[in-house]
Amino acid sequence: MSKKMSPRKLAASRSAFKRAKRSIPGGVNSPVRAYGSVGGIPPFIESAKGCRIRDIDGNEYLDYVGSWGPMILGHSHPKILAAVREAMKHGTSFGAPTERESVLAESIRRVLPSVQKLRMVSSGTEATMSALRLARGVTGRNRILKFDGCYHGHSDGLLVGAGSGVATLGIPGSPGVPKAMTDLTIVAPFNDLVATRKAFERWGKDIAAIIVEPIAGNMGCVPPLPGFLKGLRNLCDEFGAILIFDEVMTGFRVARGGAQRLYKVKPDLTTLGKVVGGGLPAAAYGGRRDLMDRIAPEGDVYQAGTLSGNPLAVAAGTVTLELLEADGVYEKLARSSETLVTGLSKIAEEVGVPLSTRHVGGMFGFFFHEGPVNDFAQAQQSDAAAFKCFFGAMLDEGVYLAPSSYEAGFVSLAHGPRALAETLEAARKALTRVAQMR
Repeated sequence: MSKKMSPRKLAASRSAFKRAKRSIPGGVNSPVRAYGSVGGIPPFIESAKGCRIRDIDGNEYLDYVGSWGPMILGHSHPKILAAVREAMKHGTSFGAPTERESVLAESIRRVLPSVQKLRMVSSGTEATMSALRLARGVTGRNRILKFDGCYHGHSDGLLVGAGSGVATLGIPGSPGVPKAMTDLTIVAPFNDLVATRKAFERWGKDIAAIIVEPIAGNMGCVPPLPGFLKGLRNLCDEFGAILIFDEVMTGFRVARGGAQRLYKVKPDLTTLGKVVGGGLPAAAYGGRRDLMDRIAPEGDVYQAGTLSGNPLAVAAGTVTLELLEADGVYEKLARSSETLVTGLSKIAEEVGVPLSTRHVGGMFGFFFHEGPVNDFAQAQQSDAAAFKCFFGAMLDEGVYLAPSSYEAGFVSLAHGPRALAETLEAARKALTRVAQMR
């Protein structure tokens, strides 16, 4: 069984957090790690294995954050560790081409037919920023269209209606972002083809691209409504815009070929991250050959990165994708997600707590209201006080969730029946506490 949190076992994390705040803004190196909206202090993690993580106080948790998605095989997978150790024997970074970069690129191309060529980068933000620059360079247009609640990294033009951390922190955008940049970004409601068409009818001649999370993961887990992604494809074809699928989160997580294969819609460009680095910092963007041939040095659209294709990250990513080719992998992930959300829904109904759940492949989400949740406005109706209570109670019971109701959760292949049963046992106690609060 996972160990329970206790007020007597927070001393080390409390001290570490106090120390971190002296040198690091807010004591964390990413705002989504902060506990401002849920209260308390973040556990400082010491180690992880399989589906469990351990903090510096010795508390153990069942982990449903999974480093925000990439730990699809579970933590400290022996084949990943072996691959990184072997790569490390030869050096940690060269800033020069290696054969392993081509091996990883070929692995990605084999599974994603829409990606004929790709460029490695080091983060999802770099990938989306570069894909949008390419779309603008190819089309000669300036505007982009994104969807409210979808997060595509923290580059200037994308911090508009960005969901997730921005929404949790209550920041409408961000100081330091020039209005001239955000003026070029059009925001439409997710899953709303009528509003999207109206935007194209007004600005279509100047829209370079649509960028979309095909399954929104930064307003919880919100799948596309039937026909939505196909409708975006049709609009881009009609108005000459580039369709970009941001699969940084969904790529290799919801299906072997990502959301684009799951929903049978082919984008022009795809951004990838998380899983392709096997837990190390790595990302990529790619797509049609004619588009990617415009990237320097082959073409005139400039993009560069000193650490792109880092040999350690490439080694981890290559082995991860190889292991994900095994039969039954995605069926197991889907079954685990379904077991989890079905159990949560049943318990919530029994104790009288309104709860709406969603899951696709190895992703899941839940909202403390009846639903449905098909866009960010509906996601914002979730009861924040109920989530705060639930989050704290689950942490007390040894279950580690993202400290925001706007984040998707993730199961790994290491989450077996025992772990899921423990989680639902904890959830019964937590949801009962929420019911008592109400």
